[in-house]
Amino acid sequence: MPVQTGAQAIAYLIVLLACILLAWWALTAFRLDVFLREPKSLRARMLQLIIAVVIGYNLAKFLMDYAHFASLMRWIL
Repeated sequence: MPVQTGAQAIAYLIVLLACILLAWWALTAFRLDVFLREPKSLRARMLQLIIAVVIGYNLAKFLMDYAHFASLMRWIL
């Protein structure tokens, strides 16, 4: 059983990092210079990183929950 739990943890981390990178990539298309005084500053980049982590985490959680609940569907039939 610990092997399966370890594999699930590695899969979750890979999905989490991929979703954060996807959110970062998507946020680069968003024009922050309209909302920020100094869009190239360290604080602006940190804000972009925090937003990417929040969006990426929620996306990864949704995908992993969906996969988990989809795997439980076999017990219904």
